[in-house]
Formats: sequence, C-alpha cells, structure tokens
Amino acid sequence: MQDTPNAETTLARFAAELEIEAIPAEVLHEAKRSLVNIFATALAGCREQAIEATLETLLPHSANGSATLVGRSERADEMLAAYVNAMGANIFDFDDTHEATIIHPAAPLLGSLFAHAEAAGLPGKAVLVGFVAGGEVECRIGNAMSPYHYARGWHITSTCGVFGAAAGVGSMIGLSPDQMLHAFSTAAVQSSGLVEMLGTMAKSASVGGAARNGLASALLARNGFTGPVAPLTGERGFLRVYADEPATDALVDGLGSDWEIATNTYKPYPVGVVVNPVIDACLQLREREGLKLEDVAAIEVTGHPLLRQRTDRPDVSTGRMSQVSAQHAIAIVLLRGRAGLQEFSDEAAAETLRTGRPQVTFHDDPSRDIASIEFVVRTRGGGELRLDILEALGSRRNPLSDAQLEAKLFEAARLVGFTGDARRLADAIWTIEKAGDAGDVVRLAAGAS
Repeated sequence: MQDTPNAETTLARFAAELEIEAIPAEVLHEAKRSLVNIFATALAGCREQAIEATLETLLPHSANGSATLVGRSERADEMLAAYVNAMGANIFDFDDTHEATIIHPAAPLLGSLFAHAEAAGLPGKAVLVGFVAGGEVECRIGNAMSPYHYARGWHITSTCGVFGAAAGVGSMIGLSPDQMLHAFSTAAVQSSGLVEMLGTMAKSASVGGAARNGLASALLARNGFTGPVAPLTGERGFLRVYADEPATDALVDGLGSDWEIATNTYKPYPVGVVVNPVIDACLQLREREGLKLEDVAAIEVTGHPLLRQRTDRPDVSTGRMSQVSAQHAIAIVLLRGRAGLQEFSDEAAAETLRTGRPQVTFHDDPSRDIASIEFVVRTRGGGELRLDILEALGSRRNPLSDAQLEAKLFEAARLVGFTGDARRLADAIWTIEKAGDAGDVVRLAAGAS
C-alpha cells in the first residue's frame, strides 16, 4: 500500500481485511435477506429466452462442469456460471435495489461468489463475508458517482457490479490489500453497461459480464496481475471518466460503521423500482374504491424525475419493456388486480395494448423519494380520486418481511416448475455461515437432471 492512502486504498484494505466478527448481526441478517431474495429472482429468470440463447451459444465452450446453474440441470465452468446466474437474477428487474443509487447489488455477487465458492470448495461463511464486502464496495462506488453516472446513461448495476464481484471474490480468496486494489483496476477497465439496453436481452449481457469480469479480476490479482495506484480517483481514473462531479469521500465516509448493504431493499413487483408506488396506488384504489381501467379518463402522477425519465413508455409491446412502462403497469393492475411476474409478460403487454392504456401526465418533483408519488385519477364520470403514496411497499421504510421474502422464493420456484425443495433452500440460506461447503447451498437451487 502507499504511505499516504487515497480513498481506494482504504476501501481495498477494508474489503481485503473484513472478518465476520466485525460485521454487526443486523447487517449479516440483511445480507441473508438479500440472498433469499436474489435466489428467488434467479429462479424466476432461469429459463428466459435470453438464458436459453446464452447457454446454446456458450455452454459448448465451457471448460468443465464445476458450477451450478440456478434452476437448471446443466452445469458449467465457474466463469459461465457466474455470467448466466447473474443474468437470470436480474433479468426481470425483480431483484434488490440500493435506493440511493438504483444499483441492484446482489445479482453480480450471486453469480461470482457462488460460482467460485462451489468450484473451490469454500465455506459458506466466506461467501457471506464476501457478499457484505462486495455489496459495500459497489454501493459506495455508486454513491461516489450518483446521480451523474446513471443520468449519463450508464447502467449502474453493471458498471459498479463488476467492482462488487471483484471485491467479494477477493475477500473470499484472501487477497491482500495491494492485490485487492489491483483487482479494482482490472474491474475498472471492464466496467460497462448502458441504460438504453433496458427492456432488452442486451441489458442482461452487461449484468452477466459484471459477475464474470469481477470474478476474473480477483483471480488475476491473486496471480500477480497489477494496475495503477489510483484506479478510481486518478486524473483519468474510473470516477472522473464515468461521472461529472465524483464525491470521493463517499468511498470511505463511515466505512465499517455505516453499512450500505444494510440499506438494501426488495421488490414486491417485477418492475423498475420507481414504478412500485404507482402499482401500490392502483392496487389500493382498486380495492378501496373499486376502480377499474374502464373508469379512467386520465391520470396525473407527481414523483421523482426518474419516474418520468425511465417509465413514460405508453406504447411498449413486450414483457421486458412493460416492466419499465408506467402506462402498462397502471392498465394491467386495474385490469387484473395483481402485479406478479405474469402481469409483465408478452401476453400481458399485448392485453393492455388491445384494451388500451390510460393517458398519463407526469410532473417532476426532485424533492420526492423514489418510493413516493402523488397519484390523481380523473374518472369518466367527472370525479377525481387522489392518493399520496409516501413509502411504497418494498422500500426501506416499508420493507418486505422475512416471511414475504420466503414467499417470493417459493412463488418463483412454483412458476418455473422447480423440482427441488425450496423450503430446504431457504433454510440453507438463513444458516449459510454454518455450511462447510457453500456449494451445498447453491446445489439446492439446481434443477432436476
């Protein structure tokens, strides 16, 4: 390490030296909640067309079968397993959300950590610590670049997820602080992902790449691969290139006492997180007021600017794009009275196109949290219904319970015809630190042969 550490050397030392005894019990529990949630979304996405196409293309080139593919009978080498499992976990945008940055921290971590832990026979405790270390690194790098980075069009889950994967795997394999810093360098030059790809298969490629490239970065560092002393904060380092006004202090402020991974949140609906309060409003008005789609003349929504920027998509025609369409979400919830995976399918998108989607006017209010909206419905009878959602279900202040997260896992398993024991999988995740071989946990998520 340098005699005078910069921010990334401090962050690298933290990730390299983190021990389970230094992590508060409530943070460890939140990490397990994240794992229950991400296994649920990985199961949900394991048989999507993008996964099938990826395996058809890449599995013939897999070096061995050392790692599990979640929800599937095939096995792959750890690099391909990291790639595919991260893709599947994020494919529906039903995974976790770090609200301050809109990063989905767990998908790149799930892919990279379990693939290598299974291949190398590492214990569950190492995976749990690596998950916390990796989550902390990726969210702090996201904090340092927000909101400029995402606003530029970078897909922040992918661009920061590669650092989380590198740090998490680096923690598991015992990288020194110097080696961890070098892993950050190799991760930085492989960081990619564009918001323009949301709603398409191409988005999943960068999420999978974050897991695979982060894993490779850590393994390369262990074998002597090096980089510069300031890969993040250097004059042409990652932060200055990828953000307008990087906040370097965010990398280390409160490090070891303020845990970013403990602020993670979990979605009740498979949509972009900014749509959650819109769905809450529709479900409540349908239940309380009997509101149906045919009753709606027009809708006004006041919310965080990201709501309009990312979800004002009135004409989407695919299930993927419907996940980031407020107009489709409103229509399908008022039609069906629910908002599960099947409500954001190609079939559901076709249904709302046939039936008609409401006219929606968006008003930006930067002071609002992404979990908050004012929702106004003007009815065909000349009436008005008004609802203020202050904390959407699944937000930090209105979180899903442990039981609701388990239910999400069980429902995902049911929908994909999972033949394993989802109850046993959940129990193994809640006690992962006791597993002598983390592969025993992820193998419970495999499909039948």
